[in-house]
Amino acid sequence: MIFLDTSSILSDVVAENHQLIPVINRFGIKLGLGDYTIGEICRSENIDTDFFLVILNTFLNEDYFPEKKLQKFDIELIINYIKQTDAYLIHSQLYNLEKHLNAFISMSDPNNSQLKLIGKLFREFKNELIEQTEQGMVKGEAPLALLTDLKSIIIKHISGNFNENMCYAVIFTIDSLQHDLEKQNRIREKILKLMIEALGESEMQDLQELIAVSHNLKIKKSQALSQRELDVLRLVALGFLNKEIADKLNISLNTVLTHRKNITAKLGIKTVSGLIFYCITHGYISADEIEIES
Repeated sequence: MIFLDTSSILSDVVAENHQLIPVINRFGIKLGLGDYTIGEICRSENIDTDFFLVILNTFLNEDYFPEKKLQKFDIELIINYIKQTDAYLIHSQLYNLEKHLNAFISMSDPNNSQLKLIGKLFREFKNELIEQTEQGMVKGEAPLALLTDLKSIIIKHISGNFNENMCYAVIFTIDSLQHDLEKQNRIREKILKLMIEALGESEMQDLQELIAVSHNLKIKKSQALSQRELDVLRLVALGFLNKEIADKLNISLNTVLTHRKNITAKLGIKTVSGLIFYCITHGYISADEIEIES
């Protein structure tokens, strides 16, 4: 486990962990770090050294948990950091992904109907992420699940003619954004959430929307679906609710939920949009059976 302290040379740390560059930028620290220690740079930039170290160590280490240090930090430090993070996610990471995705689609076969579905899934992710960051939070499964599905369907299920170089660029950009979201959710969960829980009731009401949930999303190896799972999958993609699916297939609601869990595990796809894409590209339903936004 990497553990940083005031004597750590920041340039050495960044050289080994490039993903920290946007993190230190949120504190106003730019490259050209010289051989200065973290303590020296924080004093020079008037940055709370302990808070800076907590953020970097939490970002780098999944098991790091600075519970005792949390009590000394001003909540405004956390809020400002979260605002800077969300601005970076929207104006840099999301912008880069959209730019690469648009280039990928425009440089590929215009008759490839899968690209339209990929574009639709990206727009859902974009709208969800922007909506949540505008409220000061990134919570729930939706943004990460949609992003995970976007990468999964490109890697596993795309076919036809498409620009492979731009496809690789899209995947790498998705991967970078996905990792950043996961790491920032860990910071929200391990730092922000506990600080807010320690506040009084009135303060909690003002800040509760900043709480976010961390996730551990993994793409599992694809496996063959059973016939019953295919039946459930097709009905899910067509927009039927779980109870309606149970009635149509004459099975219990719990059985439907079990099938849906197995479908997600086998395909590595969690969202309905991703499942629709899978069904259309594998011929289980036609594009005419659903409404696809242009």
